[in-house]
Amino acid sequence: MNGTALYNIGFVLEQALGHVTHAKNLQTNVARDPDVRAHWALIPFETHGLAARIPLYKSNWTVRAGLRARRSLSRLTRHATIDALFFHTQVPAVLAADWMRRYPSVVSLDATPLQYDQLGAFYQHDPGPPWLERIKWQLNRRCFCLARHLVTWSQWAKEGLIEGYGVPADKITVIPPGVNVHEWQRPTPRAPHEGPVKLLFVGANLERKGGLLLLEAFRRLRPLVVELHLVTKDQVPDEPGVFVYHGMQPNSAPLKALYHQADIFVLPTFGDCLPMVLSEAAAAGLPAISTRVAAIPEIVRDNETGLLVPPGDVSALTEALRRLVLRPDERLRFGEQALSHVARMYDARHNAGRLLDVIKGEIELSRIRERIPA
Repeated sequence: MNGTALYNIGFVLEQALGHVTHAKNLQTNVARDPDVRAHWALIPFETHGLAARIPLYKSNWTVRAGLRARRSLSRLTRHATIDALFFHTQVPAVLAADWMRRYPSVVSLDATPLQYDQLGAFYQHDPGPPWLERIKWQLNRRCFCLARHLVTWSQWAKEGLIEGYGVPADKITVIPPGVNVHEWQRPTPRAPHEGPVKLLFVGANLERKGGLLLLEAFRRLRPLVVELHLVTKDQVPDEPGVFVYHGMQPNSAPLKALYHQADIFVLPTFGDCLPMVLSEAAAAGLPAISTRVAAIPEIVRDNETGLLVPPGDVSALTEALRRLVLRPDERLRFGEQALSHVARMYDARHNAGRLLDVIKGEIELSRIRERIPA
């Protein structure tokens, strides 16, 4: 970078589940802006050693993320000048009210806490007693009020902020996370082929993501000559036509190769906000079969880029799979339309630029306010 950066931005990013990949994509794409000097505070989810034995700290992610964020911000601001803070998600921001008053702050989220509570059973998350939930709501609403601007991954999450927390619509911009589309595109165009139709599932938690349901549907379809490829952390018993991959790294060449070799992407999830694997599948030109959960219908457009089924409905899942297995032309058409949709709406490089524009805008407004006499 030549000269002094016009914008010094602190990025406070939680490192849980799909947010790890989001952080890596942001780090790659923010670095391309010569006017921005980024200062990264990555907030780990796991606990080790003594911390893993402290009762509230080990069990409450909001407390753990908040305290870790505060320590990271103290270190960061000792060594760098900061013009603004960007938090993703709101979890590490909830206990940082004093920092948000000190610096113009933008908060990004994939779901509101109330929406997360609705999906909580699938994340081993149970709401607390009413008095505690009221405090949690007040702390989150304070966070949303202190933020100069809010960014949501989906229209679904934006509506959750408006309806659940009274946030004005014009304070919220929808910017999906997405993928670096050009890096996920298949090197050669898809075409009809001989041999088994390959189904691909990518999900660490096999049960929550619908992998067990998919196995049941796959067994019903085995006479159609199909293969099922599962990328997961869970153990899966050996059975004919099922291939299991452990230890796949996000954005890695072996993972991309699985997407490129597949014919249909399947994620019959019970509980998700906006799974980033659906963006990856679309960028690889794959039609997707998923569920009508949270923001998924915004990326998997039913009968346009894929098919949507009710969560937990193995018969509907089986019939959706049968339809795409037996209709190669429809598979190809859905895949082409999925690539077009993700390139337009979910390209990480383009959306990182949109995000930086929001943060820069708040910095400029803050500088104008500082120049105006009290």
